[in-house]
Parts: sequence; C-alpha cells; structure tokens
Amino acid sequence: MDSKRNDLRWVLLALVASAALFYFGTGLAPIPLLTWLAPLPVLLVAPRVSGGAAAAAAFTACLLGSTNLWGWSAHSGDLPLWPWGLAASFTFALAFLLVVVVFRGLVRRGRPLLAVLAAPAPWVALMQLVALVSPVGIVGTLATAQADLPVVLQIASVTGSLGIDYLVLAVPAAIAAAVSGHVRVLAVAAVAVVLVLGGGALRLTGEPGPAQRVALIAHNHASWATSVDTPEGRDLVTAYVEEIASLPPGVRTVVLPEAAFGSAEARPAALVEPLRRVAQQQGVDVVTGFAHRTPEVKYNYALTFPASGGEPVEYLKQHDVVSPLGDEEVFPPVTGARLGIAICADVNFRSPTDQYATAGAELLAVPASDERDNGWQHSRTALFRAVENGVPIAWSGRASTQLLTDGWGRVIADAPVEGPTPFTTVVAETPTGPGATPYSHFGDWFPWTCVALAVIAIALPKRGESRHRTARVADAE
Repeated sequence: MDSKRNDLRWVLLALVASAALFYFGTGLAPIPLLTWLAPLPVLLVAPRVSGGAAAAAAFTACLLGSTNLWGWSAHSGDLPLWPWGLAASFTFALAFLLVVVVFRGLVRRGRPLLAVLAAPAPWVALMQLVALVSPVGIVGTLATAQADLPVVLQIASVTGSLGIDYLVLAVPAAIAAAVSGHVRVLAVAAVAVVLVLGGGALRLTGEPGPAQRVALIAHNHASWATSVDTPEGRDLVTAYVEEIASLPPGVRTVVLPEAAFGSAEARPAALVEPLRRVAQQQGVDVVTGFAHRTPEVKYNYALTFPASGGEPVEYLKQHDVVSPLGDEEVFPPVTGARLGIAICADVNFRSPTDQYATAGAELLAVPASDERDNGWQHSRTALFRAVENGVPIAWSGRASTQLLTDGWGRVIADAPVEGPTPFTTVVAETPTGPGATPYSHFGDWFPWTCVALAVIAIALPKRGESRHRTARVADAE
C-alpha cells in the first residue's frame, strides 16, 4: 500500500511538472528551453509505474498544458474552441500519451535505445496524419517554439519541420532512459544531437545569393476586405498608394496583406488603376490580397502589379475553407528575383511552397491575415517553409505580424502590426536562398518513416509481453 501511494505521489508530481512546462513551452508565446523539458517528468516516472498511470499522466499533462490556447481560442475565428480548439488539444494529448506508452514499453522490455528512437515516432506520425486530413493543415507543434533558433531549424531542410518535433522529444527520452540506468543511450543521443546541430551550423555558413530590397506594408486599422466600391475603400487605396510612393529608393518588391481590399467587381478600376500606376511609376512589383465577392461565391486572390505595367496577375489561394481553391502556382513577370505567390494558410501545407522551390522561385510573397494574438505563431509556420525549401519569404500580415526571413529561416525583419500610425511598414534587404532542398525533392519521407516506426514500436512491446506471459505459465506448469 505504501508503495502504491508513493507511486501516486510521483505520478502526480510528474503530471503537474510536465503540464506547467507544456503550458509555458508551447502556445502563442513559448519559451524554447521549456519545450525540451516538458516531456521529461512524465518520461522519468513512466517505467516505474503502471501502464495505465503513465498513460493517464501523459494525456492529462499535455491536455492541461494545451489550455494555454483556450483563452484565445474561445473568441477566435481562426481556431474556435469548439470544436477545433478542443480537437487540437486532445490530438496533442493523445500523441503524447502514445509517446510515453511506447517509451515505457520498450524500456521495460530492455530496449532503451529503441525506446529513444521510437518514442517520438507516434507524435510525428499523428501530426502527419492530422496535416493530411485537416482542411486547415497544422500549426503550433513543438517545433514552433524553436522557430527563432536557426541552428535547430536546419534539420527541416531534410526531414521537414516535424523532424524538429522528433528531436525535441528524443532528447528528454534519452535523458529519461539514462536515469533508468541506460547511460550509454544518453551518450549515443548526445552524439546524434551534436551531429544534427553541427550540420545545422554548417548549413548556416552557406553563401546567400544577390539581395533585393523588399517592403511589407500593412494598415494598422483596416478591416478585412475593405470594399473599394465605397468611399472608405477608395480612401484606403489612396493611403496605400501614398505609402508605396514614399518608400525609400531601391525597393523592388512590395507585399500587402491578404484581403487588403474587396469588391463585388472582378477587377475594380478603383483598385487596379491606382496600384498599376504606382507600381510602374515607382518601378516596384506590388502584391496585394484581394477578395472578390459575388452573391454566390467569395474568391480569395493575390494580385501582382508588375513594375513593367500591364494587367495584374492573379493567384487564387490553394488552401481555404471559404473560397474556391486554386490549383496553380504563379510566377508573375517581375523585374527582380523570380517571385512566387502564396496566401496565408497555404503555408500550413507542404505545397505549394515545395512546388515553387523546385520550379526555381527565389522569393515567396505571402499576403496573410491572422488575429493579433496568433500572428507570431502563424508567421513562424511560414518561416518553417522557408527552411524546408530554401526560399526566402515575405509575409505581410493584416492585424498580426510582418516577417521577412531568408532561405535558412533567419529572421531579417519582424514587426507586429499595431500602433497609432496608419501603417506598419518594414523594409529590408532580402537575399535569395540556397534553393530547393532534399525536403523539396523527397517530401514527407521522414514523417512516413515515423508512421511505420510507430506501428512497429506499438506492436513490439505487446508481443514481447505476450511471450513473457506464456513463458511464466509454462514455468508454473
């Protein structure tokens, strides 16, 4: 009885510790170091307590940790708490439960190295499956907290961003295995981490390509898809035109937010003519979000006004829950770096960024729109796509975040969209990146490998325990 009470105390302590670390190590303002520590308390006690207790502690700790999003999600249009916010929380909690169950089973079967290698696999596998079936993709995984640590991010150029999640889980698993008496596993893991981070540091020494000046402009007080069919909308167009005209010399590309303007007309002269004129006069390529609304359908476009003049080139968003979906990448006839176009939630998916990379894009312009609270988090999803595919990204967020990142995921410029002034404008020299990476060419090979490893790892302990039960019965007879 005393032993069970003692186990219960350790389980509860581990649960509370991991929950607190998940709470502060994930979410909208994560602390990177705590993300690595969050799984550790539950992993430490898992081999020493019953399977049910370990599983319950893992699920509850991660679920409680994910409540850091519930306050925002309760009033969010991007991720409403019911049902999507709760679904996300339960998915993360289930994934961590599987991590702990696999780790515990393999350690108790005397396979500590396999436990460390296999434990993160169920998490990666489940995230991969969610990304495939979710209409909005997936954001906010463990990798997000590491988004401002470029040396850690470089593994994504080979594995995709879920390789970062794998690493963040494998390290505490190795520590927990060592504490359980398998010290050599920690040495092996340490060598692997040094190799991964050393490779990342080496990749960061790559020579950037020619730089060009890029500007991001977002109105601090404009609403979604302000109609240019109204005086208010036409005034907003004039204000943007004046802001573009006042940019410093040498700017080659200007990116405005998603749905910066809207209209019942497909190509309203009140928008097209002023932007076409300022683009040609200033010698800049202007990319803006535009929502075309008919009584039946809402189209979510990005329009590019080339510096050379001519009609705007349209791109239709490829991932949207309201607009009809586009299915083509677009390379407007620009005068600077070869420019690809995407819109906001497009970065929640592997494509189209990988398609742009393999087709030779040198810069990706992404008009975006988020809520203020989740703007940083979503902009870092765009940053992952930059690392994965070696393409710089110009992310212009309405009411959220302005971000310029190079093709290695290093932040060049970053600013929240806020303040009493009319605009938040960011201007910076943006070099072309290394270009298409192994991930661009081979895709999600790593997550699918984790799917296979997770299936094997979940099955192995059960078969091993079954054989041992049979052996004990035979000995008794």
